[in-house]
Amino acid sequence: MNWDKLDQELTEIVEKRIQLAGMDYNDENYDDIEEELHDLEDDFNEDYEDILEKELEKIYSLLKSDTDILLPTAYVANKYKPLLPDARGIVSYEVKGQEGVPIESDQFDRQDVRIVLIPNPARFVMLINGQPLKDLWRSR
Repeated sequence: MNWDKLDQELTEIVEKRIQLAGMDYNDENYDDIEEELHDLEDDFNEDYEDILEKELEKIYSLLKSDTDILLPTAYVANKYKPLLPDARGIVSYEVKGQEGVPIESDQFDRQDVRIVLIPNPARFVMLINGQPLKDLWRSR
């Protein structure tokens, strides 16, 4: 598995989402960028669905959740906060708030629990009540 390629493609999706979020619907480029985003997401799902679904099955089992597992891009947040680049110049991201896919689990009595996919490194992060709690999985 080429984890660097997965990270690169996931980062492209995140950057397109950030770009779209900063645009007005009336912008003449909005529809083109939105279509590019959908193409990137379709390709990502096609390339990585099997791999990421296996990891999500482990996560859902660990969390004792019977919530349906969705396509990988469903876990991509709409809002990311870029962090400062690391020593290699790679930007990672932070996610807070009601982003990602909500899951139900008796382990988290009446709390808002969500799973979000974040790049650099690619990882599924659990958000509880809008705050990132822990990485549930990281690419190798």
